[in-house]
Amino acid sequence: MGALSVLAFHQGTIHLLYNYGNNVEALTAIIGRVQGPGWDMGRAMANPPVAGLHIPQFFSAMFWGGVWGIFIAAVIRWTPLPDLFTATLIGAVGCTLVAVTLVAQLRGVPMYAGGNTQTLLRAGLINAAFGFGTGFLLRPLALRRMKAPPPARRAARPPPLRRQA
Repeated sequence: MGALSVLAFHQGTIHLLYNYGNNVEALTAIIGRVQGPGWDMGRAMANPPVAGLHIPQFFSAMFWGGVWGIFIAAVIRWTPLPDLFTATLIGAVGCTLVAVTLVAQLRGVPMYAGGNTQTLLRAGLINAAFGFGTGFLLRPLALRRMKAPPPARRAARPPPLRRQA
């Protein structure tokens, strides 16, 4: 479900921010301008492939979305918090922190987006949409533990009748 969420929610949010959000001054003052339109397969295939793997970045994002989807499904299964809230929080905080720390180190770019708060907020918003989408797409699978139904109540028996002598 995470791979589908990358297609629908992650790229959809980028598309909306690029085509409509860049025109709203109040929004661009907070999260900055989005650089590329989502769902642009020509651009996705033209992007330089992931170093060492020689696959387009778009497919890499779908793969890692699937990995995050498995993690989100497991956390939703074992926590008592609401599923959409949990998934959105994992997307906004977890995915973004991994992207700006671990992935940034592997790519050789400055950690925490070089301290650019607009980039951090934009990444958090896009990843929150991914997390929400993953939680939303997992809902039909109902991975939550259900409570056992209460035991059936037996009807009380009337006391036995006694013979009078």
